[in-house]
Amino acid sequence: MQAVNAPTLVHLWSYRLTFLLSGMSLGAWAPLVPFARERAELDEAQLGLLLLCFGLGSMLAMPLAGALTTHKGCRFVSLIGGALICSMLPLLATLSSFTALAITLALFGAGLGSIDVAMNVQGLMVERDHRRPLMSGFHGLFSLGGIASALLMSVLLWGGASPLFAVSVVVAIVGGLLLWHARHLLPYGADDPAAPFAWPSAKVLAVGVLCFIALLVEGAVLDWSAVFLNRAHQIDLSVAGSAYAVFSLTMAAGRFSGDALRKRFGAVSLLIGGGLLVMVGFAMAVLLQPWPLFLLGFALIGLGLANAFPVYCSVVGAQTAMPAGLAIAVITGIGYCGILLGPALIGFVAHLIGLRDALLCVGVLMLAQVLSARRVARP
Repeated sequence: MQAVNAPTLVHLWSYRLTFLLSGMSLGAWAPLVPFARERAELDEAQLGLLLLCFGLGSMLAMPLAGALTTHKGCRFVSLIGGALICSMLPLLATLSSFTALAITLALFGAGLGSIDVAMNVQGLMVERDHRRPLMSGFHGLFSLGGIASALLMSVLLWGGASPLFAVSVVVAIVGGLLLWHARHLLPYGADDPAAPFAWPSAKVLAVGVLCFIALLVEGAVLDWSAVFLNRAHQIDLSVAGSAYAVFSLTMAAGRFSGDALRKRFGAVSLLIGGGLLVMVGFAMAVLLQPWPLFLLGFALIGLGLANAFPVYCSVVGAQTAMPAGLAIAVITGIGYCGILLGPALIGFVAHLIGLRDALLCVGVLMLAQVLSARRVARP
């Protein structure tokens, strides 16, 4: 792995800014979903198929992005991903054809997946160079960017702006900042371009499965928390969405404190403690009745889940069985399957045993993170 040449404060904030802009790009799409559905007159099944295109585009682009970071560098992949994002978002705010929306959303997903791989590879190199945990703080900025752009879009739309105008504001911010700081991004990747191809090792695949579980949990809260609160506690849908807001805020807070916690207690303790917090949080959110307690449950889920993926990125970066850039692409791709397929799997299980028990099963899955922590985080 190449070393980062004595990064200045400007360079370090440029690396961080990539995570913020990636989160802003993803957060800008969420408020556009109901408008796209209305313009294209989609039913639930068609909307589900459309959203699937985003995940497929991301997953297909990630292996290519991993290879490109090795041969062309993180800066090149970040700029390509950013160009796709900024080109596709205005189209997602205006197109009304299902086919056109599907293709555009797949390309948007490819852009976001590409920049995600590049920023994690770059973050890994910077962390290795500084010899201290940095990845959780990087991902905290991703969470902050998602919250900020979703709020900005919501305020603009609430104020009467068209979807195109609202998303154009976000695109101008993302595109302008990306072009401004691109010169400070790393022009190389984590691996030697001449290194032979290597199949994913057992450890990388195992970490990929753990990422799948972590992102499945995130998808469960995103897609099912409001539905569950509405059905089980008769909470109005306009208020039930606050569960995800609480989850998102505590996840961001957990990530910003994650590097310090990892430095003090170690990756193993962070994974075990986080997994236990998620399981306790699901028990509280699903089984308890008073609203402060089940909201506290969702807060604990966000806090416990916050540092799983950042730690796993660092773990696969430390292994030597396969190139680090490709390893990042592998675990990111497998993880995206969790957030893509997880909500549908939960719906299927909920149909068989009920939504309450299905969500409890999701919480129990985090036992895999607890039990594997020592083995996975071991060098």
